Amino acid sequence: MKFSLRTLLYIVIAAGAIFVGLSFFDNEPQTDVAVLEAMREGDMKKLIFSAPKPMVETVFVGEDGQPMTLGAFRGQYTVLNFWATWCAPCRKEMPTLEALDKAFEGKGLDVVTIATGRNPAPAIDKFFTEIGVENLTKHLDPKQALARDMAVLGLPVTVVLDRDAREIARLTGDADWDAPEAIAILTALVESGS
Repeated sequence: MKFSLRTLLYIVIAAGAIFVGLSFFDNEPQTDVAVLEAMREGDMKKLIFSAPKPMVETVFVGEDGQPMTLGAFRGQYTVLNFWATWCAPCRKEMPTLEALDKAFEGKGLDVVTIATGRNPAPAIDKFFTEIGVENLTKHLDPKQALARDMAVLGLPVTVVLDRDAREIARLTGDADWDAPEAIAILTALVESGS
């Protein structure tokens, strides 16, 4: 049976279309990253999508003082923000993260903040009071172990985790997380069902 170059090309494209929505390892549908990338405007232009990375299992301190890992966030999308009390851009960004958290309450996405480095509890409380933030998490990464293992270089850094607590996107620097384009991208991600 002879195949023309054009026929072979169509077969390759069709096969690619069949597999493009499947994860190589778990055969679950994945979000069309090209669609999400096309939605990036404003601060979200800095949001870089990637193939899911293995979940980092480094222990950090939960706001209740108990050790925890990112595995605690399985089952929903997570916007994971690394910050510090001395970080000026964090001061501007945190209220938008709280607004994002409120916008997605009960909708399959949670906002989690982790103060990395030396950030004593009283300083965190004072920081939140000064910027009017009341409901964000106060997890700690005092020795920067989680930040180091996730290649967080500088602050703030926000990482989007999928439902298996794997990194799928990252934004370095501050952003307006309750801007329409951020809400649209994260809504599309959550509604994709992947």
